[in-house]
Amino acid sequence: MFGEFGRPDEKAANAKYAANIRKAADWLLSVQNDDGGWGEDAVSYRLDYGGLERAPTTASQTAWALLGLMAAGEIANPVVARGVECLMATQSEKGTWDEQRYTATGFPRVFYLRYHGYPRFFPLWALARYRNLRGTNSRAVGVGM
Repeated sequence: MFGEFGRPDEKAANAKYAANIRKAADWLLSVQNDDGGWGEDAVSYRLDYGGLERAPTTASQTAWALLGLMAAGEIANPVVARGVECLMATQSEKGTWDEQRYTATGFPRVFYLRYHGYPRFFPLWALARYRNLRGTNSRAVGVGM
């Protein structure tokens, strides 16, 4: 979804995929954790996976959900504000986030990856995007973050 947005023809992409964007945004809105963040666990790759199973919040997965919701135009939604508050509340004094869970696929059911840059880059991107969108009259991203 992220690849379609931020391009010069964003309005055309939004019109073409509006129903799918709405469905994805509604799902993200419905699966927010109680602490305001989002999380996924490696169990979602089980062969007998039966649907959403709640998982502890991670900073990078919270950022991904926020970026998706903001790309869908949900900047004013209180769920987005709660996600931003979650990121801000869990940021360390060094300005980073401690993320012990695996958030990259690797080879499902064999091994999983942890990219140490994820909790340093994606939360900052989401926070910058939120700040920039809240500071304008537009729900669309202009250039950059």
